[in-house]
Amino acid sequence: MKQILSIFYRLGKVKITSFVALSSVLGYILASGKVDFFMLIPMMGVFILACGTSALNQVQEWRYDALMNRTKGRPIPKSQLTPEESAIISILAIISGEIIIYVSSGTTATILGAFAVVWYNAFYTPLKRVTPMAVVPGALIGSIPPAIGWVAGGGVLLSPQILSLCTFLFIWQIPHFWLLVLIYNKDYERAGFPTLTQKFTKKQLSRITYIWILALAASCMLVPLFGLSKNLYSVPVLVAASFFLLWRTKTLLKQADSSIIRLAFVNINIYVLFVTSVLSLDKLIFG
Repeated sequence: MKQILSIFYRLGKVKITSFVALSSVLGYILASGKVDFFMLIPMMGVFILACGTSALNQVQEWRYDALMNRTKGRPIPKSQLTPEESAIISILAIISGEIIIYVSSGTTATILGAFAVVWYNAFYTPLKRVTPMAVVPGALIGSIPPAIGWVAGGGVLLSPQILSLCTFLFIWQIPHFWLLVLIYNKDYERAGFPTLTQKFTKKQLSRITYIWILALAASCMLVPLFGLSKNLYSVPVLVAASFFLLWRTKTLLKQADSSIIRLAFVNINIYVLFVTSVLSLDKLIFG
């Protein structure tokens, strides 16, 4: 049983998909202003859908996964599951996730979920083999789960508040991915993926990544500007956190050592977690 759970854990990329599901809870809290049992239902739908999407991605890329040290331990390269078995599991998960989202959150949220699957598996995944810039349109995926939660919580999809949050999460994923490229560039090149490290030196790419971190910090200011955070105490906290992030990652402008890149990777993820926590607490406490 432990081995079976381990296989499904890796097939569904549960570490990543758990965060995806939690981002839908963020959208729900910001729209409804409350924490209740109901929010767990769309969260579970998003989680299962994300697991299915990730599993389908592994079906599409298992030959490349087998060439990379970071991914060669996944179930298909290790022959723990066949591509056909994984495809069946992924399709069942995608359908189940969509049904749960539809029942709990309605048509708009279901369409958002379907769009995420199509965008990730039919557009972004093959585009990665064509251009290293695929991450830019691919980053759109990360902004969809909080939008699903926002709709589930009674929010209007195209309201400035959720669009500002989606912009913040969209921008975050670009430096997040490029820092991964800087860490695992040899792995990506071994599998034949085009990477920016083939066009720029590591030092140049680390500087470009810092520009995106600047954009991430700037986009955080859009969130209170568009009314998602109305508490006077939260705004200076968000500003301080943004400046602290820029200070903690400024060494990317001068050096591209592995330790510095890994530290920057940790810092931007902690920063995003901190910002989303502040916004959630702001909404729950001050409404």
